[in-house]
Amino acid sequence: MIGLPHYLVVAAALFALGVLGLLTRRNAVQVLMSIELILNSANINLVAFSRYASGNLGGQVFAVFVIVVAAAEVAVALAIVLTLYRLRRTPNLDDADILKG
Repeated sequence: MIGLPHYLVVAAALFALGVLGLLTRRNAVQVLMSIELILNSANINLVAFSRYASGNLGGQVFAVFVIVVAAAEVAVALAIVLTLYRLRRTPNLDDADILKG
């Protein structure tokens, strides 16, 4: 039987992979994917705690809200990445100083 600790271990592993990718990658698309991993690990925790808290749906509703916010974040971030690529011909975040103003 799969219990709450199993979900928490999977979420911790996803969070650790997301933080590792966030700290080690220079490609903007890979950094965005790492942020999505971190948000998905938080969603797994929210849904798992919601499931094991005697049927409370608050965590699941909040997880849907996090998914909506993540979709908006990706839309804005991809627009910035496309602008960076159009101006510098590279998605490398070290070259992102052109967007300062």
